[in-house]
Amino acid sequence: MSRPDFIKHCEELRTDESFSYPGDTETFGAGTAIGRKLGLKRVAINYEVLQPGDRSSWPHAHQEEEEFIFVLEGSPQIWIDGNIYNLNPGDCVGLPPGTGHAHTLINNSEKEVKAIVVGEGDVPTDKIFYPKHPARNEECKGKGFYWEGHPENEMGSHDGWPDKKRPK
Repeated sequence: MSRPDFIKHCEELRTDESFSYPGDTETFGAGTAIGRKLGLKRVAINYEVLQPGDRSSWPHAHQEEEEFIFVLEGSPQIWIDGNIYNLNPGDCVGLPPGTGHAHTLINNSEKEVKAIVVGEGDVPTDKIFYPKHPARNEECKGKGFYWEGHPENEMGSHDGWPDKKRPK
């Protein structure tokens, strides 16, 4: 008996598609929006695959959207407010909304990293800010989704770049 369309293996749904921010050439990790491909509408579940030197996004924080990261394979680092924390398979990261904790997942290892990233599907009132990208913040302001008055968390010294892609 064949399985219904809403039962799939994550590798079956995986793509090599990445994304870039407008006006920038850096590409980010690949994978797929598995929640959408399985018909889910209220919860966003992404299968993130980071090659060595990839990061999941520019460091950012959400005013209203929750995010959760679960490491499946590899040893990524999580960048939180300019500080780096090492992660291993089985580690979880919970990012409650409104804290202003800017974050990105970075693969500074020599092996592929696989993670499940869960967020809220569509939060129309969500606002966002990018502590390391003033031009992106201006773009967000122009489009009405910049988080004015976000908490000013103390920033560590790490710039948010993967070691292999750090601008010279």
